[in-house]
Amino acid sequence: MTEPLRARNQRIAPRGLNREQVSAYIGISPSTFDLLVDKGLMPAPRMLEARRVWDLHEVDQAFDILPHADPFNTGGNKAPSAVNDWN
Repeated sequence: MTEPLRARNQRIAPRGLNREQVSAYIGISPSTFDLLVDKGLMPAPRMLEARRVWDLHEVDQAFDILPHADPFNTGGNKAPSAVNDWN
């Protein structure tokens, strides 16, 4: 009987986030997030009855394809000049 009690007390990460939560999740203000949704750079919300809820998986996918500030810096440690087939 203690096993189900422990399972109920575990914290479960939400999959759906409201507007304030999803904007905080990606590190921007709610109004900036609204602009990104309007531009199609972030997904539109899902509807759960009258609530607008953003799917965390869709937000992660949209964030992953956002452009980098420096097109040559995609997360690697090599400088562009070091990435040559003939070096």
